[in-house]
Amino acid sequence: MNNNSKPSNNGYAWSIQKGIHTIQNLSGNMTSFDLPETEAIDVLIKAMERSNTIVIGAGAGLSTAAGMTYSGTRFIDYFWDFAKIYNIQDMYSGGFYPFPTREIFWAWWSRHIYYNRYINAPKPVYKQLLSYIKNKNYFIITTNVDHQFQRFGFDKTRLFYTQGDYGLFQSTNPENKKTYDNLQIIEAMMEAQGFIKDEQGVYQVPEHGQIQMSVPAELIPICPDDGAPYVMNLRSDDTFVEDDGWHQAAKRYGQFIETYKDGNILFLELGVGFNTPVIIKYPFWGMTLDNPNAIYACINHQDAFCPQEIEDRAICINGDLEKIFNSLLQKPT
Repeated sequence: MNNNSKPSNNGYAWSIQKGIHTIQNLSGNMTSFDLPETEAIDVLIKAMERSNTIVIGAGAGLSTAAGMTYSGTRFIDYFWDFAKIYNIQDMYSGGFYPFPTREIFWAWWSRHIYYNRYINAPKPVYKQLLSYIKNKNYFIITTNVDHQFQRFGFDKTRLFYTQGDYGLFQSTNPENKKTYDNLQIIEAMMEAQGFIKDEQGVYQVPEHGQIQMSVPAELIPICPDDGAPYVMNLRSDDTFVEDDGWHQAAKRYGQFIETYKDGNILFLELGVGFNTPVIIKYPFWGMTLDNPNAIYACINHQDAFCPQEIEDRAICINGDLEKIFNSLLQKPT
């Protein structure tokens, strides 16, 4: 696929190609705004008023700002036993731990999936974002796998989850290209460990604090279609299953970009780091560079910057996303 091909058939593949082409042809010189945060927010508000269309690229920093943290109190509340026995310090590192049995492995992963997929983020960041853009022409591409956009009511036809979904399993059989909802399995494993639902329907550690660090062998998930073990539907290598829903979302994203990419469009990047910059960051830079009517905005806790080639149409804000969204809502468009 060359750089001038249209993105409508596969938005993800096109975005990857666009990102690669962009970074290969930039000077490499980066810049960032030195405006005070309040002034930078005013500039962003004006850009959002001016733009007919908004494409949001969301990374892990958005969920972190919403309180979906992988360490600290959230980790200790639900994984204190794993921390004590295996000296695991946070949810991220625990995902790579070589647990001695499948029963313990799935005890860990059922908790990890449940508390990062099946509950709402504790802070109102996603709700704030929706309040601000719900009446705008928007599309969201995200590397997050926690489903918070849909949990907070964003239009699912305007979402593209590129890296998978904690709510889905896939078979280890490479011939099987389907995904499978996992809520019932995850809830069964949570209950088997001793977690109890509270009045809001959220699993909590019981008052007596007694929970198990393993699940019964009969709950270890097996694909009903081929009898192979399940794994999470997360992009970690070339075995990741891009199911029909994934391809439909990729097509919708590509069609949206093709329709609006030459208009007054704002590419708004929220909490995107450098783990996979070719998915969101580099394509956003490239599409801004190609379109003189486009504006690029980046909000990050730190390291908000852009190429010098687009600095005259860029807004880079180093700051707290929740605080910035509060400021935006004080001046709705």
